[in-house]
Amino acid sequence: MAYQFSQRRRVTFAETDLAGIMHFSNFFRWMEEAEHAFYRSLGLSVHPLAAGETVTDTGWPRLKASAEYFLPLRFEEEAEVELMVAEMRTKAMRHVFRIWKNPDDPASRALAAVGEFVVVAVAALPGTKQMKGVPIPEVFRSRIQPAPPDVLKAHVNPRE
Repeated sequence: MAYQFSQRRRVTFAETDLAGIMHFSNFFRWMEEAEHAFYRSLGLSVHPLAAGETVTDTGWPRLKASAEYFLPLRFEEEAEVELMVAEMRTKAMRHVFRIWKNPDDPASRALAAVGEFVVVAVAALPGTKQMKGVPIPEVFRSRIQPAPPDVLKAHVNPRE
């Protein structure tokens, strides 16, 4: 079972402001893309009809999304987005993220941002457009687990 994932990204021109610095909102897009890539790496999807198959009829809206920024990312810079599953409850999961600047250079590798998502499993109530929290599907539970406490502590507090 998996609890961590990482992905490389390069800052594109469309993600920057007039100074060539990545706009803060794009950090959320990067975190979400890493989350989806993590699920895909396990044969899962946040969309019920992914790849033409119904894996589950569960949706995954956010209960919480937060980020804290330390260093700017600039146009053409490559960064690494790390995801760690911090918690899995009956109906919700908490993911924590670290975004690293200069990921390949140990001397200059630095934390650009940290973030957190809390996602909840939901299903549409029959005949309505209302969503209701449901238990996380077994297909997710059988492939995802929370990180061990010592690994999680190091991930959440990388500057300690």
